[in-house]
This record gives sequence, C-alpha cells and structure tokens, in this order.
Amino acid sequence: MAAKSNLLNMVLCLTLTCLACSAVLGGIYAMTKEPIDQTNAKILSDSIKAVLPEGGELSGAKTEGDLEYYEYNAGGAVTAYAVKSTTSGFGGPLTLMVGVLPDGTVYNTSVLSHTETPGLGAKCTTDPVFTEQWKNFGPEKILAVKKDHGDVDAITASTITSRAYTEAVKQAVDLVKSLAKEDGNE
Repeated sequence: MAAKSNLLNMVLCLTLTCLACSAVLGGIYAMTKEPIDQTNAKILSDSIKAVLPEGGELSGAKTEGDLEYYEYNAGGAVTAYAVKSTTSGFGGPLTLMVGVLPDGTVYNTSVLSHTETPGLGAKCTTDPVFTEQWKNFGPEKILAVKKDHGDVDAITASTITSRAYTEAVKQAVDLVKSLAKEDGNE
C-alpha cells in the first residue's frame, strides 16, 4: 500500500532530500578544499615570481585599503612590490598581480583571474602586443588607453577590458607611490 500524500509526508520527504544533498555537497567541499587552496596558492606564488625581478626576498602579504601587496627586499632595501589589484571589466572582476618598482615603473603584470569574453576581452592574457607593453612601463608614460589620450595600446574590440586592466595597473602604481611617500623615498 502506498503512503498517503499529505503535508507531513511531503515536508518529511523534502527535508530528507535536502539533508542528503547538503551532506553530499559538504563532503565534496571537504574533499576539494585543500587541493583548491593549494592550487590558488601556487597560482599566486607563480604570478608574484612572474612580475618581480630575481634575487630578492618576499615579505608576507600586507593590505592597504582593498589592495594586497608584497614587498620584495634585496640588500636590506625594498626593490619592488607585487600588488594584487582588482577592477571591474566587461564580464566581471579582473584581478591582476602587478610588479612595480619603487620609482613607479611597472616591471610586469600577470592576470590572476578574469571573466572576460572568450576571444575578445580574454585576450588580455594571450595577446602579446597587449601583454608585452606592460614590461618596464615607465612612470613618465600616461596610464590610460590611447583612446583616452594615454600610452596604452588597447586590445582590438575590447576597450572596456583594456581600460579595466589599465585601471588595475594604475591602482597598483598609485599604491606604491603612496608607500614610497610614507617611507620618505619620494
């Protein structure tokens, strides 16, 4: 004989289903948390190495406002900074690691994460013309796309992404300049 359908049976079935699904999701989360954290730590470490010169020692993470940064020391002095900077691109958040020298020169950049359109804005990670322009981008240059009277060549058909990328770099450079002022180096 089948159970009679009533409110109590429906609530009980729904509750048991929700508990079972929650237990499965919780188990999967517990199994995948450590590998995901390790992968994210490796991505962060690799991006820091990619944006800084060799031959120094990295400090622990520090924060200033919404930005996270690392000091790179060599010979007892800060020789560079790695700044994690996030802005809003066309498809959502665009997070970069930006290597900046104390004089405001951008040593290099690396994309940590983005949600830009594949084939268009996502070229911020693969377009060599766009990515190579950031290596040793001097403080005398204007951090704005050429369309906005700056010195940055935008990605074709991806001006919003290019502006967001440039804004993330500008945030990092501005942070390093403010840190240099606090240290009395400017």
